[in-house]
Amino acid sequence: MREKLWYSSVVPIAMLGSLLLSLHCAATDGDWVQAERIAADIHKPDIPAHTYSITEFGAARGADADARPAILQAISAAAAAGGGRVIIPAGTWKSAGPIALQSRIELHLEEGARLLFSRRAADYLPAVKTRWEGTELYTYSPLIYAANVHDVAITGPGTIDGNINSEFRGWHAKAQPDMQRLREMGAGGVPVDKRLFAAGTFLRPPLVQFFHAERVLLQGYTAVHSPFWVNHLVYTRNATVRGVRVDSHFANNDGIDIESSRNVLVENCHFRTGDDSVVIKSGRDLDGRTIGVPSERILVRGNDMGGEDGIALGSEMSGGIRDVFFTDNILREGESAFRFKSNLDRGGLVENIHLRNLQVESFKNLFWFQLNYPGELGGFFPATYRDIVFENIHAKSVGTFLEVHAPAAAPLRNVQFRNIRVDRVETPLVVENAVNVKFDGVELGRQTIDGVLSWREKTKIEKESLR
Repeated sequence: MREKLWYSSVVPIAMLGSLLLSLHCAATDGDWVQAERIAADIHKPDIPAHTYSITEFGAARGADADARPAILQAISAAAAAGGGRVIIPAGTWKSAGPIALQSRIELHLEEGARLLFSRRAADYLPAVKTRWEGTELYTYSPLIYAANVHDVAITGPGTIDGNINSEFRGWHAKAQPDMQRLREMGAGGVPVDKRLFAAGTFLRPPLVQFFHAERVLLQGYTAVHSPFWVNHLVYTRNATVRGVRVDSHFANNDGIDIESSRNVLVENCHFRTGDDSVVIKSGRDLDGRTIGVPSERILVRGNDMGGEDGIALGSEMSGGIRDVFFTDNILREGESAFRFKSNLDRGGLVENIHLRNLQVESFKNLFWFQLNYPGELGGFFPATYRDIVFENIHAKSVGTFLEVHAPAAAPLRNVQFRNIRVDRVETPLVVENAVNVKFDGVELGRQTIDGVLSWREKTKIEKESLR
């Protein structure tokens, strides 16, 4: 069942009548005290001040030379000495393959430095253990890869360049068979060491990935031409992402994916992306539910976001998402400013999500909950999204204010919209299975919404009980 609710200068939104009831307060100050506590609790990496320039290990500038051996030697030397800062000086430095970071290492790109990765996909083998769209496997290495590490950083005003001519760029159109095979392996419980996707397969790697990491700092650099997701935190605890610039527009170029990670701060970053700017995930289907590591205690503040979507949760969220805060961000333009998603295979619980003090320019959808994507593997585990608060948001122009599609067995629940102002809107509401959606001081052009909306299809059990 899909219902559209609309208004014009002739038919006011008040015609919702009995659907809209009185509303009291939304988020409390205590919720945002918790947000500040998250930032205060994050531990920074402890890295010695010793420096190791890659030129000391024989690195040569230029797109025709391979600086990778020297970079890896500098990292190994620093690690053997107890850690330190590996310097990438000004100039272009080619890496003909991935760079693996170690514990207590800071990779620092100086002003004018450009770390240019090889265009050849074969350079990123042998396969390493990673997570691809929420399922664990062995596949092509991320371009910068930090696995099972602690106290690690990437800093400096230089640029990490995935290469505009990368062979990976053409793999988006070839990946579907491998994607489906991986999803079936994850849903079927195939052991991870049997999930090998190497030569002859087409799953693209991210530009930067931390996989099982503790105390991480990403600060100041610019990321361009990522093969896939740009910055990916997986099973990471205590991460600070500050002042990073992403200008990357290949397919699936999310600015930062926070997946099954805890205690994460993202602040004062600039995102111009081919997909979501900031997205939070926690694994896919049975694989994600079995691992069961949620994303939690996350604060995202002071960022400038522009891409297909601004802020997203899911669709890979089977391990759960909770205690997430977005505040004082700017969202520029695109498809959906706030996009929360799942499908009918996921399972998982998303709760206690707070968003406030946000400026939105122009999006096709302002708030979009797409929670009923068709299940590809049986569709027996609908996800639950609940206890979400949006407050103090100003949007200039949107197509649809709120669009909800959820399964009848797991409707969207307990969402609050407080002090929301939209200057221009075409369609106020598209609702499919939502319960206890509260509006307090919502202004859509010259119309105001205050009250409570519950609109859902009866489940099979409810229908049978009425016979």
